Amino acid sequence: MFISKFGSIPEFYVRAPGRVNLIGEHIDYCGYAVLPMAVEQDILIAVEPVKSQTLHLTNTNPKYLDFSTSVNDIHIDKTNPQWHNYFLCGLKGIQEHFNLKNPTGMNCLLDGIIPPSSGLSSSSALVCCAGLVTLRANKLSLSKVELAEICTKSERYIGTEGGGMDQSISFLGEEGKAKLIEFNPLRATDVQLPSETSFVIANSCVEMNKAATSHFNTRVMECRLAAKFLAKYKGLEWNKALCLEEVQVTLGLSLEEMLLLVEEVFHSEPYSPEEVCSYLEISLEKLKTTILCKNTQDVLVFKLYQRAKHVFSEAARVLQFQKICEEAPANAIQLLGDLMNQSHRSCRSLYECSCPELDRLVDVCRQFGAQGSRLTGAGWGGCAVSLVPTDKLPDLLANVQEAYYQSNKGTLAVEKRCLFATKPGGGALVFLEAQTM
Repeated sequence: MFISKFGSIPEFYVRAPGRVNLIGEHIDYCGYAVLPMAVEQDILIAVEPVKSQTLHLTNTNPKYLDFSTSVNDIHIDKTNPQWHNYFLCGLKGIQEHFNLKNPTGMNCLLDGIIPPSSGLSSSSALVCCAGLVTLRANKLSLSKVELAEICTKSERYIGTEGGGMDQSISFLGEEGKAKLIEFNPLRATDVQLPSETSFVIANSCVEMNKAATSHFNTRVMECRLAAKFLAKYKGLEWNKALCLEEVQVTLGLSLEEMLLLVEEVFHSEPYSPEEVCSYLEISLEKLKTTILCKNTQDVLVFKLYQRAKHVFSEAARVLQFQKICEEAPANAIQLLGDLMNQSHRSCRSLYECSCPELDRLVDVCRQFGAQGSRLTGAGWGGCAVSLVPTDKLPDLLANVQEAYYQSNKGTLAVEKRCLFATKPGGGALVFLEAQTM
């Protein structure tokens, strides 16, 4: 297809995987460690550097239209997050990091088997793939950690105020291993999962593009406000507080003590913008222009108690999950499953990032043998991940297929690769051998 489109052959190929987050939802942008694994599903780009300083993008899926632009004139439309804008994020991140004055043009053909808007981080995989493509085409080099940090920042060009989990695991993933990803500084620790278990990905078939709505950024802002409330209550420089983890570290408290502090500081009723301003002693104008991001400036309620409670409890669950994997007690699968179930309840009730279809899918997976099941990714749709004893895997796949994916959803399941077992895959890489595209 590359030859028929561009009349030439690719010089190299880049792949970047999606990911599934086993536990630690919506806490990376709060500064807390998460525990994802790269999946085998990936984005693959065939690349030919050209001298014209023009970028040509085409996709094997005709649903995604061709796109061309000058590499010296990158414009990313936050109001319309189409597929090519994610490529432009990775491209722009590398250009700005190296201050490239005459970046090379490229012909690129993209293929991907990560279901879009499913919570498996197809968008971040594309950003990471584009960053690595740009790096290689311009004959530059960076470490995987540096690439992850650049792509984390550059994805924000599309308008989402995310953390760094998706980009970090896309670069740092290793076959057969999950990773504890910690931030500031970015580092990854191997986590050996129980050998007698499988992880099943089930797509609710409800699509959610986090860049296309304010749901995701509203949660980020609620956590930012919660950090400022806690800092002000404790006499810290609240105006400098951006995330909950840095407030905890400054106070020198444990996660359990932070949960007690949440009960002390916040009321459970939602806060209005006026009440936020009153507590922080700032004007509404200052709240909107110096704290809130653009697409959250008209939000009318902020649930600070619920969001902070989720973050601190979820951060504790991540550490408990890692400890169980390290110690490998006889009932490890049950304990890990319990943590995943607790995580989903917190995401559903405190963080309110689930949806009826996801809740039903999680229940169906548990009913047919999953030890633990929870939403993964931003939520409001997308996928659930389930911890399944290997001996129960065939029956679970057959029963979930029948119970959840039926009638019109059955067709969707085939089209979107909705139900499959996966294992930890490797991270992003460049290779020269031709692939089938």
